[in-house]
Order: sequence, then structure tokens, then C-alpha cells
Amino acid sequence: MSDGGNKGPENLSDILGRLFTSRGWGRKTDRQRLEGAWAAAAGPAVARETRVLGVRRGVLEVEVKGAVLLQELAQFHKRGLLGKLRTALPGVPLTDLKFRAGAW
Repeated sequence: MSDGGNKGPENLSDILGRLFTSRGWGRKTDRQRLEGAWAAAAGPAVARETRVLGVRRGVLEVEVKGAVLLQELAQFHKRGLLGKLRTALPGVPLTDLKFRAGAW
């Protein structure tokens, strides 16, 4: 209550929301949910060869180990993967998938 006025009791959900945000706990949970949805949509073989980078402006960015898999995902599986992800993540407005070459 930074305005100094007495608003009365606060909802516990509001207090916990601020706590989770300040500690970064919500971001970690969101990240795990995103990675889990990607692994389920892509399947275990593809999930082992890829890494979720994050969502920026509605675009899920995925790093891929190898040019052949990157091309296969981008040209043949992108639409199907995007549909599965939209179903698994109804609160996340995904508009596209972007694949990047990477090595780790």
C-alpha cells in the first residue's frame, strides 16, 4: 500500500502474485510448461535434438542441433507442431515457430 491510504484487507492471491513475480517463480513455471509442451508436441527424438529458447512477440524460438533436422522441422512439421502447441498452451498466443541452428 504505497499510497498510504487504508484499502482494507488484500486478497491472498494478489499478495502471492506479487511475491511470485518478485522472486521470478512464475517465469520458471512458465518456462517448464513451455518446454514440456514442446517435448510433447515434438516427440522424444526431436526434443533431444532441440532446445526451447523462448517466446518473443508470439513466436516460439527453438534451437536445433543440425541443419538437416532444422530444414525438416521448418518445411514439413512446422504447421503440425504449431497446432499441437496451441492446443497444449491455450493461454499463450503463439503465431509462429522459428527454428535456429545451434550446437551445444
